[in-house]
Order: sequence, then C-alpha cells, then structure tokens
Amino acid sequence: MVQIYTCQNGVRIVSEHVPYVRSVTIGIWVDAGSRYELPHENGITHFIEHMLFKGTATRSAHQIAQAFDRIGGEINAFTSKENTCYFTKVLDHHGEHAIDMLADMFFNSALREDDLERERQVVGEEILMSEDAADDDIHEKLWYEMYPKDALGLPILGTAETLATFDADMIRNYMDKHYAPENVVISIAGNISTALIRHIEKLFGYYERTEKFVKSALTYPEFTAGHYKEERDIEQSHIALSYPAISCKNPDFYSFVALNNLIGGNMSSRLFQGVREDRGLAYSIYSYETAYADIGTFTIYSSTTNKQMPLLVETIDATLHDIVTNGITHEELTNATEQLKASVVLGIESMETRMSRNGKAELIFGRHKTIDEVIAGVDAISMEACDRLIQTIFTKERATAIINGTEQEA
Repeated sequence: MVQIYTCQNGVRIVSEHVPYVRSVTIGIWVDAGSRYELPHENGITHFIEHMLFKGTATRSAHQIAQAFDRIGGEINAFTSKENTCYFTKVLDHHGEHAIDMLADMFFNSALREDDLERERQVVGEEILMSEDAADDDIHEKLWYEMYPKDALGLPILGTAETLATFDADMIRNYMDKHYAPENVVISIAGNISTALIRHIEKLFGYYERTEKFVKSALTYPEFTAGHYKEERDIEQSHIALSYPAISCKNPDFYSFVALNNLIGGNMSSRLFQGVREDRGLAYSIYSYETAYADIGTFTIYSSTTNKQMPLLVETIDATLHDIVTNGITHEELTNATEQLKASVVLGIESMETRMSRNGKAELIFGRHKTIDEVIAGVDAISMEACDRLIQTIFTKERATAIINGTEQEA
C-alpha cells in the first residue's frame, strides 16, 4: 500500500512498504525536466544532474562513489523531458546513511569551477556520441520537427553552444526556480522503517523555496508535421515517423499502450512480422508510445539500406493503411492486453520499478492506483477504444525524419 506524507514545507514522501525484501530503493524526484527550460538554458537540467555527483563541501566525487561502494549500494540519476530523479538502492539497514549522502549532494553541491569544466567536457562528449549514433540522433531530429516552437522539441542534453554558457551562478539560479519543496517528491520502496521516514523528513522537510521559484506549467504545444532529411557517410539509412496521439491522462491510455504493443511493440507485432519476418527488409523495426501530461505521440523507427528504404516505407504505410481500413483482430488485442498485464504484475517484483512508478504518479497525477485498479483498467481495454484511437491517430499528418546512408561501391 502506498502512503503519502506531506512535510510542512510541501515536500512529499511517498512510501511503499514491502516487508519481504531486504533492500530499500530511494528516489528524489524533481518536477524539473528539459521541457521547462528557457531556450538559453537548454541542457542545464541534465548538466545539474551530472554536477550533483561531483562533490559537496565535505565529500569529493570519489568519496561519494566510495561510500556507496562500501555499503554495497547503487546510486544513479536520470533526466527526462518532464522530471529529474536521483536514486539509490541499498540494503535496508543502510537506508539512513544512503539518504544522508543523497541529501548532501542535493543541498550542498560544491559546483567548483574545475569540476564544471571537466563535466562540461564529459557532457560535450555525450552530445557528440548521441549525434554520431544515427539511430539515437534521428529521434532528436524528429522531436524538433514535431515541436519546433517548444522546449519539448529540444534535446535533453542541450547543445555545445548552450553547454558552454553554464556556470555555478546559472545552475544555482535554475535550482532556485525549480528545486523548490513543492516540486520535490521522495519516493521509497522496500523494507522501510518508521525511523527512515522520520529521518527523510528531518533532512528534506524544512528547507524553503526562494523568491525565484517558478511553478512548472504545461504548454500543450501544437504538433507540427515537419520533415527532416540529411545525408551521412554511414552504412545504413534510418527513418522515424511520428503521429500526434494522446496524453497519459486520457481515459484511453491503456488502450493506447496495448495498440502500440500489437502494431510494433513486440516480435509478434504487425510491423515486426511484415517488415522483418515476411520481407527481411530490416533488422530493427519497432514502435513506441510517448505520453506526457499534456500531449502524446506514436512513433515508428526502422533502419535499412538506401536501396530498400522505398520498399520499407511502402510496407510500413501498407501496414498502417490495413489497420485503419480493417482494424485489428480480437486475438491481437487479447495478446496485447495480456502482455501489458504481465508487464504490470512482473514490474512490482522490482523495488526500483515501484519507486519509479510511485514517484512519477505523485508528480503527474497526485494520486496512486493500486495494482488491482491498474489491472482493472487493463481489463477494460476495448476494441471500440482501439478503433477510436486508430482513426484519431493514423488519419492525421505525420512528422518524418530520415538520415540517409551513403551507398558503398562493391
């Protein structure tokens, strides 16, 4: 059972006690993602995530890493377009020690100039790696085509130009705006003691927001059916197609996830079977749904040779046309629904999954569904809802990104 305790300053502690495990996973969730950055701040949310690991007033980066290794713990973080999470997984009796170190990183990051410069180089290399990997970079290009006038269309990593401008003052200013108590959720899952909850409140429950605080606001950006194309000196060509879809708050959300599963989300899906198994046009072919609090997209990705690209696109279009014209089968929907149900049930075996699910649910929805409620929602998936989604999504204009490889002479 998920319990929520709100500290006097607005920080929310969300806990799910699982007494039969001997570990605890703790995540500090911040309602600060790249979509809330100003244009000149693009990439700073991710850069801050890196910098919080670079040492505090009393611990160096090496000492932080060494301290977690000493207790056999894991520590990591990630930045998304919607939020940032710093998390750790440790044995239950090390919970207080682990959150002590996370709190030190969160509140007392040193932001030394030499650390800033070193990490600027690291993130710069990360940007170059992403740009060099066409199968990654094509999605960044696609998002910019979909939302060219909104921060959602900009890369989470930022650019070399914005990265060069980040300094300690800019970081502190951004954290003052977005790391306020109202924007913070501490999510814990595992064998949790009452003492651990009290300790977390002592660490996080009394700091106050500054006058620079800015409440994160959804932008509901308009989808643009843009088209991007470039040539690169690479072996394969890559294509990504995306349609405007629904948000995670839409009543048909579970049907949306099931629809993705049967179109391109697994090995028995229409696209995998049609493109790879029947025609051998590509090794990699898949679809995925993205659903934020205000908008959503449905995306298809594949890669092949230049020579086969026209046939690949033709096969994808024919598959979608058949789905729009003739719909899906009851067998396909049953299989997709069961797969989704299994994913939900198997996911609760992981404390990290529980921590993540609860943290995001608190930030986005402000409420928590029990597993039974989620299963009931999955069981309520209907052919009518899927048909409605098919006609809503796949009859609209789509955005496209293509990176063509250079054919090599034999």
